[in-house]
Amino acid sequence: MRNNRDDKKRKRKNKWIDGGIVLIFMILAGSVIWIGTNEWSMEKALDSIQSESESSTDFQEIEKSVDSSQTDQTKRHDEEKTPIPSEERLREVDKSLLDEAQEESQEEMSVEKAAPQDTVKPSNPTSYIKGQKLPQEPMFIHGVLLANKQYPLPEDYAPGESEEAREAFNELAAAALTSGINLQAFSTYRSYDYQVTLYNRYVERDGQEAADRYSARPGYSEHQTGLAFDIGEVNHEKHWASNSFGDTEAAKWLAANAHQYGFILRYPEGKEEMTGYMHESWHYRYVGKDMAEQIFKRNITLEEYLNVR
Repeated sequence: MRNNRDDKKRKRKNKWIDGGIVLIFMILAGSVIWIGTNEWSMEKALDSIQSESESSTDFQEIEKSVDSSQTDQTKRHDEEKTPIPSEERLREVDKSLLDEAQEESQEEMSVEKAAPQDTVKPSNPTSYIKGQKLPQEPMFIHGVLLANKQYPLPEDYAPGESEEAREAFNELAAAALTSGINLQAFSTYRSYDYQVTLYNRYVERDGQEAADRYSARPGYSEHQTGLAFDIGEVNHEKHWASNSFGDTEAAKWLAANAHQYGFILRYPEGKEEMTGYMHESWHYRYVGKDMAEQIFKRNITLEEYLNVR
């Protein structure tokens, strides 16, 4: 019984050995055939293996290149469909939008100060605005205080006479005196309450339509700024605040020299459609020497200089 088991073990062992020998023989035979196909050169055989490896790598690179090319083409196609604006163009657009926004904001602020939303702008820009209420703050345009029929002052605005304007007038009067002309500022700062009394008196005498051509309604008077000076000649009071003053030597001297001291003729002849008031040869406004020089040389009004109509 034991001999039978030993015989079976030997037979299985012999089968494994025979199988191994066959496998080795097949490997050797395959190697010989493979080397033979490469002209019995081991170096060529190794080169063949390397070439196959490189071919595989090249194929992968080609695939990547094709994918990249397709991606670039797709990207260019998308860009052609939706052009991307340049950075400079974007800055220009942003600046344009910003400028428009700023202009709209400034216009809204000016309208809000000058005329509340329930008011109606007149067809004549030098007329009063129907329903307009006095503002909380005075209107400054380019740093210049403006008071006219479009831009009133607060009721409680009471700066008094401008010290700077008074000093300038004293210099002007001293210069005129050397030419034999003795000037006097007979009316400068007026309070809101005083303008109420004055305007009502003119309306009672001449009617509102006529009074509005030469006298400001309360809150609209330039005299309330403290920068307006009504000027006449001493001992010639009959010409004060009168059209006849324009024919005097004093008025002619003022018209030719006042700008050198910072004053402008506020309501020139033929400019009523700009200022809203008839010509007043005695009414001067202090604006400073530089601005007065420019307004005088260009022969324009304060409204034209500030570009408001």
